[in-house]
Amino acid sequence: MDSWDVTTSSQPAGGAGGRPGGGPPAGTTQATGGHETHGTRTIGVAIPIPDPYGRELQRVRESFGDRLASGIPTHITLLPPSQIDAAELGAIERHLAQVARTERPFRIRLHGTGTFRPVSPVVFVALAEGTDGCARLHAKVLAGPPGQRPQFPYHPHVTVAHHLSDEQMDRAYKEMADYEAAFQVWGFSLYEHGADGVWRPRRDFLFGTGTVTDPPERGA
Repeated sequence: MDSWDVTTSSQPAGGAGGRPGGGPPAGTTQATGGHETHGTRTIGVAIPIPDPYGRELQRVRESFGDRLASGIPTHITLLPPSQIDAAELGAIERHLAQVARTERPFRIRLHGTGTFRPVSPVVFVALAEGTDGCARLHAKVLAGPPGQRPQFPYHPHVTVAHHLSDEQMDRAYKEMADYEAAFQVWGFSLYEHGADGVWRPRRDFLFGTGTVTDPPERGA
């Protein structure tokens, strides 16, 4: 299930899309220091869907009337939303860097639609290729901090409609049935849920090196 859609603060204001061109950002930093160490944070880990597909799918989701779409970058979940102590961020980033270091780029192909109804009101674009890579990453990410246990069996997907009327959900399922896109996965991102209800990338983790990068500003 795509629990990124269950926000814990105010409604989304503003948006964030996938990375332009689908490649990693240029600047690099280390996975240490610079953290505020007080309070709690809500984080998630995901593979961002690169542009133009990321922005395209976000706009499609908005067109179906999904009010959360503008605050959720298009993604494939690896770690669902997790509330952590801010002091844990350093250890989490070090773990994610190690996971990325052990991986290599792989291909994802999106094709067709699926749904979790009636268990959960979600319509999604399905993965026709790349599910094994996503499942492997998911297991590695969950093996370290914050150590969340999955609520449901892992099923990588890209949400295009959530908690809408049956009519809107049916429309999303039918209209996206022929959707197709393919791209190379370069790594994954750590996201943080803001007080304004928007999910924003905090760090990017590049496959093969474990390099940690500060994500560029991403518009709607």
